[in-house]
Amino acid sequence: MPEPCRLTATEAMRHLRGGTLSAVELLESCLARIAAREPVVRAFVTLDAEAARAALDRAPGGPLHGLPIGVKDVLDVAGMAAEYGSPIWHHYMPRADAAAVAWARAAGAVVLGKTVTTEFATRKPGPTANPHDPRRTPGGSSSGSAAAVADCFLPLAFGTQTGGSVIRPAAFCGVVGYKPTFGLIPRLGPKLMSDSLDTIGVLARSVADCALFAGAVARRDLGDPDHKPDRPPRVGLCRSPSWPQAAPETQALLERAGTTLAGAGAFVTARELPPAFDALNAAHPLVMQAESAMEMGWELLEQRDLISADLRERLEWGAAQPAAALAEALATFAHLQAAFPQAVEGLDVLLTPSAPGEAPLGLESTGDPVFNHIWTALHVPCVTVPAGTGPNGAPLGVQVVGCRGEDRAVLAWAQWIAAALA
Repeated sequence: MPEPCRLTATEAMRHLRGGTLSAVELLESCLARIAAREPVVRAFVTLDAEAARAALDRAPGGPLHGLPIGVKDVLDVAGMAAEYGSPIWHHYMPRADAAAVAWARAAGAVVLGKTVTTEFATRKPGPTANPHDPRRTPGGSSSGSAAAVADCFLPLAFGTQTGGSVIRPAAFCGVVGYKPTFGLIPRLGPKLMSDSLDTIGVLARSVADCALFAGAVARRDLGDPDHKPDRPPRVGLCRSPSWPQAAPETQALLERAGTTLAGAGAFVTARELPPAFDALNAAHPLVMQAESAMEMGWELLEQRDLISADLRERLEWGAAQPAAALAEALATFAHLQAAFPQAVEGLDVLLTPSAPGEAPLGLESTGDPVFNHIWTALHVPCVTVPAGTGPNGAPLGVQVVGCRGEDRAVLAWAQWIAAALA
């Protein structure tokens, strides 16, 4: 058996249930890994080893029993400071868990700490570095969660996505990211920014781990993606309207992935979204910024000077949008959400880029969500799986997208694709 901290969640659960590993050994291995690497990676806002040890003693039995988890610092944890990536909320202490955190604890998970987020899960990055190359961004806004999972600090972590904040950092850090169907994981308790877009997701080191974690907190049966389907998938290679932003390594990756999947038995065909879906490129930022301006009314009105200049500019632009423009953008969302199943008729999933390319150098930006925001606006499930490395040795991922509500099938096909590309 490898070091316990390097086990995936499903591997760890098999050892825990089989008696070849104790929950204490797993926790202490994770803490030792954090002590060795956190000065470089800086994935945590708050790390509370003693609280985790105490929680382990009283953790209930359940599907996540004994598994350490990280919680992105826009989700509240009772008795653990929540800062939401902003000095405005420095030292704020919630009295209650976010619903997703409460259900994770009820399933036996142990909260190890709060992971770094960008400012209100939108703009200004935190200090987290990419574990594969500390000169590069880990992506965002779920920066700390992706880096912590990638560097074996813990097997599971919560993220959130309004644009591309689960999928992109997972791809940049070489792990699996799962953005479920909108609303599958309960949203009560996070610092919401856009009520029409914000989605709680999970990050892990295998697709099966994502199904285990999300299924436990959503109280849904998401199946066992490791169970081999009785047929290969029908896959549509979708460059998406954002294809001009794809780096050469991503263009080559999608072509190579299609060839590999076809060789493994999948039915692979090119499938682009109809031109009407291009409207999401304008509708998504309008909805995101207009709704965020409303959600952040108190901060804008009372703490304006403590909001970063970049975010303040975007929020003020959103607040200035006419009500009719927001209504039209939301109508675009609704129309295209209803049209999506027909656009992918005859396919099981689409395969599309997770990000423009490798994680960019520098920590001042978290990269471009251009390959993510359309799918977030459509409310569909997305899974990014590792798919090799780019020209500089940094991780690349491909994104598996399916129809709303078909999460169990999308996870199963994502695992099939991940195994074929490994």
